Amino acid sequence: MSDTSPALLPIGDFARRAGVAASALRFYEEQGLLLSRRSASGRRQYARSDLRRVAFIRAAQQVGLSLDQIRTALASLPDARTPTARDWERLSRAWQPLLAARIAALQQLQDTLASCIGCGCLSLTKCKLYNPQDAAGRRGAGARYWTGDRASQVLAELELEAPPAKSPHGKGS
Repeated sequence: MSDTSPALLPIGDFARRAGVAASALRFYEEQGLLLSRRSASGRRQYARSDLRRVAFIRAAQQVGLSLDQIRTALASLPDARTPTARDWERLSRAWQPLLAARIAALQQLQDTLASCIGCGCLSLTKCKLYNPQDAAGRRGAGARYWTGDRASQVLAELELEAPPAKSPHGKGS
């Protein structure tokens, strides 16, 4: 006699059908994103409809959403049901500003990658052009130009700190 009802799939079959490792399913379950049922012998089983739920989780991860954001989205569904096409449309519309910000950040990286990502390091000769005397490092830790600081701002601040140039007559300008 089978230990699985036709509407339920054992974890191995479900994992193959969903295109994820069984360990990923257990992880999703630990994170509260997915719910398994137990067979009479204690093995995990999943509803066929949960294939769509796993697809939703994977799609949300692909666009860069955190597990907390995914959990919140799934919790907004009535009766913890699997998202429908209408649910996906509503949820994805709410994620548009987040995705637009990520696209802008990637475009910024693409635009500045060839010159400097503002690591604050003076070990490379070229960095002296964008970060003399580690001026970017004064603004804080990390990749300052990646976090939004601009080389032009950093250089302008450095110029403000510089002592005034002397005139040919030995006096300040």
